Amino acid sequence: QVQLVESGGRLVQAGDSLRLSCVASGQTFSYFRMGWFRQAPGKEREIVAGINWNGRSTYYPDSVKGRFTISRDNAKNTVYLQMSSLNPEDTAVYYCAAEGSQFGRGSYVSSDFASWGQGTQVTVSS
Repeated sequence: QVQLVESGGRLVQAGDSLRLSCVASGQTFSYFRMGWFRQAPGKEREIVAGINWNGRSTYYPDSVKGRFTISRDNAKNTVYLQMSSLNPEDTAVYYCAAEGSQFGRGSYVSSDFASWGQGTQVTVSS
């Protein structure tokens, strides 16, 4: 498995931007698709971004499309989530995750992610 450590979460104001980072260790990071998920109090965990192994393909749900950007630096074993135009509905704990299978393809499904970070809190005040 891949070990993941997120950072960058903090309190921001509506309209601000924020970048989250996730550093991986363990298995070869560059073999795995990565995702960022979030979970707000009382809500189910949802994916907010996915990126394939070489960074050339990304996925965003409509709720964040155009505002969030996922990227990765395989040389640094790091995946990033750049968030802009934040609003209070983006308040959540954000998790970085790695799929369990190498060179994954197709839809991003939460159950396919085997390694998870501890999460980082993002709070957006109005």
